[in-house]
Amino acid sequence: MNFTAIDLFCGAGGLTCGLKKAGFKVIAGVELEAVAARTYKANHADHILYEADIRMLSPLKIMGELQLKPGELDLLAGCPPCQGFSSHRTRNKCTSVDDIRNDLIFDLMRFVRVFRPKTVMIENVPALARDKRITKVIEELNNLGYMIGEKTLQVKDTACYGVPQRRKRMILIASKFGYIDEPTKIPSIKTVKDAIAEYHVPGVGDDVLHDFIPSRTDKIKAMIKNIPKNGGSRSDLPKELWLNCHLKNPDGYKDVYGRMSWDKVSPTITGGCTNPSKGRFLHPEQDRAITLREAAALQTFPKNYVFSLDKGRGFAALMIGNALPPAFIRAHAIKIIEHLNRLGNKNGEQENV
Repeated sequence: MNFTAIDLFCGAGGLTCGLKKAGFKVIAGVELEAVAARTYKANHADHILYEADIRMLSPLKIMGELQLKPGELDLLAGCPPCQGFSSHRTRNKCTSVDDIRNDLIFDLMRFVRVFRPKTVMIENVPALARDKRITKVIEELNNLGYMIGEKTLQVKDTACYGVPQRRKRMILIASKFGYIDEPTKIPSIKTVKDAIAEYHVPGVGDDVLHDFIPSRTDKIKAMIKNIPKNGGSRSDLPKELWLNCHLKNPDGYKDVYGRMSWDKVSPTITGGCTNPSKGRFLHPEQDRAITLREAAALQTFPKNYVFSLDKGRGFAALMIGNALPPAFIRAHAIKIIEHLNRLGNKNGEQENV
């Protein structure tokens, strides 16, 4: 069956990509930021995209425009902006309640109340799992008749589901018709080598996401060149190659200017993923940071996925770093489809199973 889904807060389209790879027909999305919306449309032109602030949208109006009735949509999915819950902010003693974006999860629930989808998927950073907002969401889902089991809300490492990256994510999945099975963890991890070994040295091709060569100072170039291959760190360097900021604070942010390891997963791909001063983002072997295309590969985007450069390469890196890894979403979406198939028909009438 061709099950339908809507992606709220769709960003560059990682969640949509994962849903489509699992077999869902994504019929609509919502995204406010213009360049993210442009990126989304370049890759997913086969359905409606509402380029608007979700707080200003009427779920009832959208449901009518999509010619749906309550209960007909198979999956409502979304990842509300999560910057206020980020570990960086909490490390710096910024409380999540100070960020207005954190309440957007309740706008997702406005859509749930109107659409009454058969299943719901909410994905976010781990800190949301400890926040009072998610408790309210689970209570409301329960009141609306969704099945809330002990595994409904979990924090998982995406590396267990085919993502060559160490990345913890919160995921909540609920259904009106029973509990949804857990996806099986992969028997062995996908590595950095699996993801990016095939990419050529930048500068000899025509991929704008891969073949750009950034300008670096001679001191930075010398430092990068001398960092040991395949997992080396700046702390391995002689002190004369250290930057002044590292000499002043030798124990701070030890992963910056570190190399990835071929046979391990990468660190979490962030918005600074092509800047070696932001983390362990140096290529395992070549004397450079990973490229935008390699960062997207580590996020499990398809090789030909388009990211708009209309706001510069830094914003493209931010879109990639903020995206949901499609492989992680696909693993869970496959189980939702299996669950929906067991219902016997798309009207939600459950067979005797």
